Amino acid sequence: MSPQSQVYWSDQQVRQFLRSLFEEAVASVQPSLVLAGMLPEKPKGRCVVVGAGKASAAMAAALENAWPDVPLEGVVVTRDGHAVPTRHITILEASHPVPDARSESAAQAILKAVSGLGPEDMVIALISGGGSSLLVSPVQGVTLEEKQSVNKALLRSGATISEMNAVRRHLSAIKGGKLAQAAYPARVETFVMSDVPGDDPGVIASGPTIFSSATAAEALHIIERYGIELPDSARVALFKEAETEKKRTQARQVNGAVHMIATPLQALKAVAEKAEKAGVASLILGDAIEGESAAAGVVLAGVARSVRQHGLPVAGPVVLLSGGETTVTIRKGEAAGRGGRNTEFLLAAAQALAGEAGIWALAGDSDGIDGTEDAAGAIITPDTLMRGQQAGLSASDFLKGHDSYSYFSATDDLVITGPTMVNVNDIRIIFIQ
Repeated sequence: MSPQSQVYWSDQQVRQFLRSLFEEAVASVQPSLVLAGMLPEKPKGRCVVVGAGKASAAMAAALENAWPDVPLEGVVVTRDGHAVPTRHITILEASHPVPDARSESAAQAILKAVSGLGPEDMVIALISGGGSSLLVSPVQGVTLEEKQSVNKALLRSGATISEMNAVRRHLSAIKGGKLAQAAYPARVETFVMSDVPGDDPGVIASGPTIFSSATAAEALHIIERYGIELPDSARVALFKEAETEKKRTQARQVNGAVHMIATPLQALKAVAEKAEKAGVASLILGDAIEGESAAAGVVLAGVARSVRQHGLPVAGPVVLLSGGETTVTIRKGEAAGRGGRNTEFLLAAAQALAGEAGIWALAGDSDGIDGTEDAAGAIITPDTLMRGQQAGLSASDFLKGHDSYSYFSATDDLVITGPTMVNVNDIRIIFIQ
């Protein structure tokens, strides 16, 4: 008997339903599905493919399959474990979320690939989230080690992904449109998979082919706002760039266009359609939710309780859907256990729900990796806290220690998918019976 034909859904049925919805989100934005229909007219000259991000290797493979008759060449860098077989395009791997020497080598290889091109040549840039740490070329005077320390400080600061990338762009010799400038006068066609709230292509992977309006002065304000400690060399570089911006009068030369091939909203709409086919209503709350993960968990738990108790803003059975990227701020003196923004969101939501009957939730990163762990996220159920207590676990203590991964590992509620080869940010699904 299918779940939708019953008045009451068992715990196992809800878990399977939530997993199927998450899998639909991932499947709906696979490069093999979304890239081919958006490709431009084939070039008369060379076609050089470059790229960076967790989905870039899968995008390169999709491009090769779509254009089997075009002599493609080039270099793409992706996260360790995210490479896929390609015939002509070289796939490199590097570290994420903190860059390593391979990230710097990849940037140099990509800059070399686009050098010396002419106006009849085309560069296809395949960009997805994660590219900021995978493609690293520090500005003059800043070492890789110093850039690594900046990245670590940003990740712990509580800054949004847009704010972090604003700082990264101005400390890079390849981001913020500098890759496109290196390829001029070749035409640069950029294909982007969005993992940021608002889908600004200049923010995704710090926009290597897209000049941003965000200034170095604004990057310095972000540093001050969050009290981020920078190496002296990085601070000097930002001040120099801010001074250069004041004197710049000539527009940078770029030839090309940007194509958004997949977005968080696209994935959420696919989930909503699948839920409704199963006889379950859906309500998309937003695709750009930001803020502290734990606070978001409390807020969305409150919405879920309103649905359950009052049928507002919609009556169940229903799934509440949301996307975006929340943050986990590790303050000085705080413990930093194993956890990501999705598992922290869920543990906070479970506490706020306090065992409320008829409410389940799954939250996971669409790329299959929540923060730095091997899980995409987790599932909470009406008895999550009870099962934890029976195992001797204090949800409050795990939440305070930012150790939500360990909590859900102990309760066997982690969602582990492995690399999905897509990246459209977080997918949060709350089911209310």
